[in-house]
Amino acid sequence: MPRIILFLLSWHFALTAAAGTVENISVYSDLMKKQVSVVVIKPSNYKQSKKNYPVVYLLHGYSGNQNQWLNDAPQLLQSVDLLDVILVCPDAGYGSWYFDSPIDSTIRYESFITNDLVPYIDNHYRSIHSKTGRAITGLSMGGHGSLFVAIRHNELFGAAGSIAGGVDFRPFPNNWEIKKSLGTIEEHPENWEKYTVINMLDSSWRGKTKIVMDCGTGDFFLAVNRNMHQKLLTHHIDHDYTERPGAHNKMFWSNAIDYQLLFFVKYFRGN
Repeated sequence: MPRIILFLLSWHFALTAAAGTVENISVYSDLMKKQVSVVVIKPSNYKQSKKNYPVVYLLHGYSGNQNQWLNDAPQLLQSVDLLDVILVCPDAGYGSWYFDSPIDSTIRYESFITNDLVPYIDNHYRSIHSKTGRAITGLSMGGHGSLFVAIRHNELFGAAGSIAGGVDFRPFPNNWEIKKSLGTIEEHPENWEKYTVINMLDSSWRGKTKIVMDCGTGDFFLAVNRNMHQKLLTHHIDHDYTERPGAHNKMFWSNAIDYQLLFFVKYFRGN
């Protein structure tokens, strides 16, 4: 029987089998001086297995929260069993864009993820304590955030993805509260250049992180994703890039996350 048929059969049986367990926790942000809500999804056999699991961090979009991924892609409850991973979904507010704001000290989500959340997960769960067991991806605002964090902290994340990501927000200066974190593009153009992830790519990133990107052909972020893809090619940075029919909505990212999780598991198993 061909391997793809065997895989699809195993996927079907996994989807009808026991689901993973969901934990709602709070993790303290040292810089923001507050508790941040986080959803952790563990395989159903977590207690019995006693082994260490790879972890995929899932970042939500603008106006979302820690529950968005599970609400939009409920199959993740079965995916953790099928793929033997832990999923971690932090809340990052409406318009944080997952960086440490240069103008607002209350927005420090890059530091929260790297200094607070990853150590907390490693200390409280049986995770693999190295970049070869960590991946990060996200949708829309979270797609920008996942690549931004992974590029700046490639010692923590071995693989990174973006789904319908706002990988260059400069064409959208009045949208999604970006100016709340960076100031207006007229008054602080240097922030808009420095903090958009497409400007952070150069050949020095080659080989440091496995990259996967998906965007719908009807998405308003399609042009900036194509530009990101071209820049990765220009710098000879290996990556997987996929365009498929779809718009900027949960139908697209709830489908795309299944493909990206397979990409990450292939990376984990290769290491």
